[in-house]
Amino acid sequence: MLNEALIAYAPPRTANPAHLIETHSALVHRIAWHVHSRMSSAIEVEDLIQIGLVALVEAAQNFEERGIAFAPYAATRIRGNMVDALRRDARMGRAGMANRRYLAGIRARLEQEYLRSPSDAEMAVAVGLDPAAYHAMAASTQPVGQESIEDSYSDHDMWFADISDSADTMLEKEQLREALITNLSKLSEHEALILQLYFVEELNLDEIGETLGVGAARVCQIKKAALDKMKTMMAD
Repeated sequence: MLNEALIAYAPPRTANPAHLIETHSALVHRIAWHVHSRMSSAIEVEDLIQIGLVALVEAAQNFEERGIAFAPYAATRIRGNMVDALRRDARMGRAGMANRRYLAGIRARLEQEYLRSPSDAEMAVAVGLDPAAYHAMAASTQPVGQESIEDSYSDHDMWFADISDSADTMLEKEQLREALITNLSKLSEHEALILQLYFVEELNLDEIGETLGVGAARVCQIKKAALDKMKTMMAD
């Protein structure tokens, strides 16, 4: 909730896509490993990272500074693309996913060699299969038909989990968010900026110190003082 309030309180900044991509690439890896820890049997972490990097580039190119920070905006896009990929592959077997990675590697090599997309016939020759066998391999990389909801539903399946808040919880969160924003405005600009960089941008103390031109120890002192003030004001 503090992160959300900091996002709402964040001062406007000019978005630079190249800088956003460079400074947030680690976010892709963190989300990829988090998703992979829950779905390791369904997809390789390297595939998740590639999906996340594409989403990061798209997010950086489409981001418009309207009072929100880039990190949570990008995280939503990155995680969403990963989940979409998992849903597409949810009914694909391991052999199909292995074939997809294998064919993608062959296709990438031929594209570099021919400077164009290879034809199906060229792909078949490259993998050492006749056209019919190649098409069968390519077909195995596509998700199979949909099952009925009764057959596929499970209380333990992450796709059917109800993660929405109740009306009372949503109201409490909104009231807390408004209180946080109000109290954040009472902090000094320096204190609010350090909280923004630490909790929203996820920079460490050394990185914040380099950004502000002070030592990490001084950043730690300011952060602690700001959090103490926030606790006191929120308690009141």
